[in-house]
Amino acid sequence: MAQVVVLGGCGAVGSVAVKTLAAQELFSRVLIGDRNMDRAREIIAETGSDKVSAVRLDADDPESIRAAVSGCDIVLNCVGPFYKTVKTILETVIGLGINYVDICDDVDVTLEILAMDEAARRAGITALIGMGSSPGATNLLAKLAHDTLLDETDSIDIFHTHGGEAIEGEGVIAHRFHCMSIDIPMFLDGRLTYVKYFEDDGIALRQTFDFPVVGENIPLYPYPHPEQVTLPRYLRVKSVTNKGSVLPNEYYNLTRDLCGLGLADREPLDVRGHPVVPYDFAVAYILRERERILRKTGFQGPCGCCSVVATGKKDGKYQEYRFHMASRSQALGEGTGIPAAMGVMLMHQGRIGAKGVLPPEACVDPMEFVGLISKVMKLDEKKDDGDSFGGVIVESIDETGKITTLDI
Repeated sequence: MAQVVVLGGCGAVGSVAVKTLAAQELFSRVLIGDRNMDRAREIIAETGSDKVSAVRLDADDPESIRAAVSGCDIVLNCVGPFYKTVKTILETVIGLGINYVDICDDVDVTLEILAMDEAARRAGITALIGMGSSPGATNLLAKLAHDTLLDETDSIDIFHTHGGEAIEGEGVIAHRFHCMSIDIPMFLDGRLTYVKYFEDDGIALRQTFDFPVVGENIPLYPYPHPEQVTLPRYLRVKSVTNKGSVLPNEYYNLTRDLCGLGLADREPLDVRGHPVVPYDFAVAYILRERERILRKTGFQGPCGCCSVVATGKKDGKYQEYRFHMASRSQALGEGTGIPAAMGVMLMHQGRIGAKGVLPPEACVDPMEFVGLISKVMKLDEKKDDGDSFGGVIVESIDETGKITTLDI
């Protein structure tokens, strides 16, 4: 029996991780670390478990972090935006010698925390980073195709979309602004290159993709996630790309357009004698408009899908594999929170033995992950139309274009 603390346990992702972990007999105590004690009490009541409790957390204060995690066996970090918070949290956890999992999806800071590998190994701990949906499940499905299904792997293309979450806060908007503003890594033709979201090289990578269950012809945009940087370190591959969006399209377009107009700027403007920060206005406006757009479009959420397309050769012939994790009833919270909880469970069970700061493909067995997550992401019993499901769908496409659904 172990004790685990979920930092940011009141958020859309963290709350799902809390409930998933609380339902497992593996853990004697699940602690919510968050600044929102009112919401923490609601989540505790929702779990119906007396092993869930809460502690107040200031993610910017090492002393507050230290107090929240002390005495725990594993720390699960769901506090975003990660480019702002993850270094302080991970440094503190390494100093205490506690095993760690996070869902960090900011590529720029991922490179910085990977540099903490030596410190983590000296502390004798495992820090599994980017263990969500993308990154996380995507890394492991790519590794599964590379190691098990293909003889040669040419490309790994990652696609994701989601929408209609019950809650969405400033941290989510800040992350999207960040993703649109920084240089975006893509591993193309055997080398790492960078494109800009709003410039010609980034625009050239935009495309549409058909997601099972969620929808066809969904517009997708370059995303600066860590897979493009970490996967080529561990897999022999010629290209790795990552593209995504948020549903409905009108909502994503609003965020994109405001960022493109410079409203993600945090420098205050003088407006009739009053300082106004464009970023503050944009976040408030986007969150208000989100509700209007959801009502106007009649968007039926939550929903989401994350797909990995691996192409290469098998027995000398072209072969493609498509992996889909899709649902008409689950979105960002479940899609990210459940894999994160799986990482914690595998770590507690001793299935992740490597020490240091490691992405999923470096230390997690893909088949163990697929087997475990397929048990936890159950079919939505309220529907029987096949539109809502959990687990992993695998499609094989041969050189003739024939599509076969596989059971892995």
